[in-house]
Amino acid sequence: MNFLRMSELDLTGKTVLIREDLNVPIKNAQVSSDARLQASLPTIKLALEKGAAVLVSSHLGRPTEGQYEEAYSLAPVAAYLSEHLAGQISAPVQLIKDYVDAEAVTTVAAGQVALLENVRFNKGEKANESDLSARYAALADVFVMDAFGTAHRAQASTEGVTTAMKQAGKTVCAGPLLAAELDALSQALETPAKPMLAIVGGSKVSTKLEVLHSLADLCDQIIVGGGIANTFLAAQGHPVGASLYEADLLDAAKQIMKKTQILLPEFVVVANKNDINFDDFVESLNQATATIKAVDSVQDDEMILDIAPESAKVLAEHIINAKTILWNGPVGVFESENFAGGTEIISAAVRDSAGFSIAGGGDTLAAIHKFAVADGVSYMSTGGGAFLEFVEGKELPAVAALQK
Repeated sequence: MNFLRMSELDLTGKTVLIREDLNVPIKNAQVSSDARLQASLPTIKLALEKGAAVLVSSHLGRPTEGQYEEAYSLAPVAAYLSEHLAGQISAPVQLIKDYVDAEAVTTVAAGQVALLENVRFNKGEKANESDLSARYAALADVFVMDAFGTAHRAQASTEGVTTAMKQAGKTVCAGPLLAAELDALSQALETPAKPMLAIVGGSKVSTKLEVLHSLADLCDQIIVGGGIANTFLAAQGHPVGASLYEADLLDAAKQIMKKTQILLPEFVVVANKNDINFDDFVESLNQATATIKAVDSVQDDEMILDIAPESAKVLAEHIINAKTILWNGPVGVFESENFAGGTEIISAAVRDSAGFSIAGGGDTLAAIHKFAVADGVSYMSTGGGAFLEFVEGKELPAVAALQK
């Protein structure tokens, strides 16, 4: 992909605005999971090393646009950044609340970092209003788009500011995190080494129907898991009992099976639906009896909740032999130890494969963390919706603006 990269620029004496994805969980005014913050730190540090005055922007949660809500303030993130950048900044990271007037950021000097308060507090952010985009553009000499997780949204702090900076004759570029995401996805989807295999899990085919069709045109094999697998099993005529599946998408599943080889388990792990409390799903599964069944022996009152170990090991062999692996979604209810075995075996196979592997999606990253296989995954995408839309072949507005 053809775009300017921040690593190529001399930023000495420049004010740089970096759009990151710092949308992290906050509990008791503290960051409770810092994965996205850790991913953003190298970009901020590189800008400092290049002699820039650094402004960082992000959204957090879903506040009412145009209104300040303390629960969605980035103040805990500013404190986190101050702590983790302490050796590289000359003053603590300041949180600037009223920054749509360029005068508000003039006190930020080279070697300093300021965090701009939640962009969703600004009216016009989601609608990508040109006036707000121009105000963002007036804050800096260089704009760095580094938030892959928001690249599929045409909003003022992503696509809008990119366009406004260009109109003002200023520099726009991709940050290291965004560039790495795009490079990895391009390698996996545009020039994949063959054979290529995808692992697609999740509760519903409907949420990933376009992804499955796109991957079916590209992949030699697809492993499906979760409720998605149940729909494919039903399309093959297997009983799925009380399992989650989509009867109205059986024909769609059959069409996908005609395009590529869909790998399905011969044995699954089930539980009786009467043992499951859907209001406390995972905890009730921890108490439920897990039973291995052949796929043609599932009873009417049973729910398929995982792939049985012997079938997972067969699927793992296909993963080991793949040259390119794209992974989005677990293959069972891995949050419960009773139904985590299939995902654990699949995770280990991705780790052990010599092929290029890219994994994306929140549940996928949670499984990678739980089973400690990160060292064996070639690239882990921080994007959720953006990851899926890129796989579907859709244009990501913020990336398209960088390229134009």
